Amino acid sequence: MKMRSLDNLLDVYGRLLATVEEWFARSISRDGRNIACAGGCSRCCRGLFDITLLDALYLRRGFDLLGTRLRWPALSRAAGRLASLRLLWPDLGPPYLLNVRPEEEWDVLMPDDDETPCPLLGEGGLCLLYRFRPMTCRLHGIPLVDLSGEILHDEWCTLNYTAHNPLDRTELRWEFRKCFEEELGIFQEVTKLLLDRELNELDTLIPLALLVDLKSFGWKEWWEQVAPAIRAAGFPENGRLAREPGK
Repeated sequence: MKMRSLDNLLDVYGRLLATVEEWFARSISRDGRNIACAGGCSRCCRGLFDITLLDALYLRRGFDLLGTRLRWPALSRAAGRLASLRLLWPDLGPPYLLNVRPEEEWDVLMPDDDETPCPLLGEGGLCLLYRFRPMTCRLHGIPLVDLSGEILHDEWCTLNYTAHNPLDRTELRWEFRKCFEEELGIFQEVTKLLLDRELNELDTLIPLALLVDLKSFGWKEWWEQVAPAIRAAGFPENGRLAREPGK
């Protein structure tokens, strides 16, 4: 089978993200009285959380389209974040992937009490790259229950469902398992293209994704240098069968 280009894979991923968008919009239309999520609410746009390399590439696609007036302040905020992170991980360098260390060590970078706004948060609490935001941002706010009834993520924003248990709302269910399998397939194609091998997990942080040209980065050379550390950290090729839902 002919290998698809990175731009083509990002187009495919964009279409998958659009289906997540449709699910969330449908959930609001069916049960909006219990869902406070709306434009300008940025309560969840605080602190740090890991995103996949696939999400980072898609985010960077949108960032490259921003005008200078919006790009430079966001880059400045991201650079400030990197400086703070390097106090904790002095060797943190491009392409700023976290997988060179075991996952349990990531928590030091992402404390629960961190209220620092996302560097992409613009005026009025609106995301500068809303159309290109990561999968995790799109899934946040209500629990993720598959059509089969399998609960993939049982947490939700405290502003939502203050009087009801959303896990009981069948109108919120969707084909999450299928979505995550498709996401993984696209991710593996991307790593095959960039690294000449299929991986199931590579992660970074939103501010760090803004600071490196991910498309032109020397991925194969980087992999040769860090592969032993990544394997030692517990991230072997094809080591995980699916994303951790809601992460």
